[in-house]
Amino acid sequence: MIPLCLSDTGEAQIIKKIGGSPEVKQHLENLGFNVGGEVTVVNTLGENIIVKVKEARVALSDELARKIMV
Repeated sequence: MIPLCLSDTGEAQIIKKIGGSPEVKQHLENLGFNVGGEVTVVNTLGENIIVKVKEARVALSDELARKIMV
C-alpha cells in the first residue's frame, strides 16, 4: 500500500484505505473516494494532484492525497 500521491500517472489504482479525521474521511467520501473504488492520477501540478474518480476530475492537495492509500 502506498499513498495516492506516490502512484504512477495514468495507472488505475484501487483505493484500499482512507485515513484522517472523521471530517476528512467524510469530505473525501463526498468527492467520490471510497474504499474499493478506482482512482487514476491524471497530472501533478506542484503540490496538487489531479485525479480521475467516478468519471470526474478532482484536484487534491498533497496532504489529502497522502491520506488515500492505494
